[in-house]
Amino acid sequence: MGAMSDRSPSSQSAPEATHRAGFACFVGRPNAGKSTLTNALVGTKVAITSNRPQTTRHTVRGIVHRPDAQLVLVDTPGLHKPRTLLGERLNDVVRTTWAEVDVIGFCLPADQKLGPGDRFIATELAGIKKTPKVAVVTKTDLVDSKQLAEQLIAIDRLGKELGIEWAEIIPVSAVGDRQVGLLADLLVPMLPESPALYPEGDLTDEPEQVMVGELIREAALEGVRDELPHSIAVVVEEMLPREGRPENKPLLDIHANVYIERPSQKGIIIGPKGARLKEVGVKSRKHIEALLGTPVFLDLHVKVAKDWQRDPKQLRKLGF
Repeated sequence: MGAMSDRSPSSQSAPEATHRAGFACFVGRPNAGKSTLTNALVGTKVAITSNRPQTTRHTVRGIVHRPDAQLVLVDTPGLHKPRTLLGERLNDVVRTTWAEVDVIGFCLPADQKLGPGDRFIATELAGIKKTPKVAVVTKTDLVDSKQLAEQLIAIDRLGKELGIEWAEIIPVSAVGDRQVGLLADLLVPMLPESPALYPEGDLTDEPEQVMVGELIREAALEGVRDELPHSIAVVVEEMLPREGRPENKPLLDIHANVYIERPSQKGIIIGPKGARLKEVGVKSRKHIEALLGTPVFLDLHVKVAKDWQRDPKQLRKLGF
């Protein structure tokens, strides 16, 4: 920092304001509003949102750029009682991530009473001593002030009971964009002093291929979640600029495979006369083009990977 001992009163407005940068992650049971909150903070669709648990499989990071700070959001998969090998592996990833970040935001929906799932996560959080924890009450647009007050008291009580000292308890509504900026203001002081960790233009350091896969997966799950809760994995085999296109009219060829566990699921994904798969292509292509800012030709194939959720070799191949 150099010799700064000659602090005169005029140096208070010194341009050298502290810049902070670090990592935060949001935790909470499925549907607690984690991904929606990430998107609201970052200002663009990064993590996939879905009304089905366990769809965020990868550590998708969103980056909040501010003049005084850079907040990197690490989106861990939901912690849950593992039933499969995949479940156990996800849980290990979660615990490691929690211990490494600078601040944890525990998301609790305002419209649902605290339940065993919240307690399960809170108990795990209590075991991670050093990391500051902020309780984020989400979906406040769905409740009145009395219900909100009751939830705030319940969260305070849960903390006392488990020995968690909340650094803050803050109500937000990502949908109504209420207090989202304030949440960022509260998280920033908990980050270490540091120059920016990522260049200004970055919104996520997740390889584009993985994000494209997530968008296809989200579109593929839409409308068939009951039949195929999460036995879908998407692998983007290649993304190549189409040869011989004029510079002002680029086209990106994306070849992706949608993996399902059983042949019987193929018809569900493809739909009558391929209508369903076509719809998946159209929907995901829109999101992919918005994400990459370039026209895309999407080539989708459905393949069967037997019981991939339980098979370590398949899991590795599918990127877990």
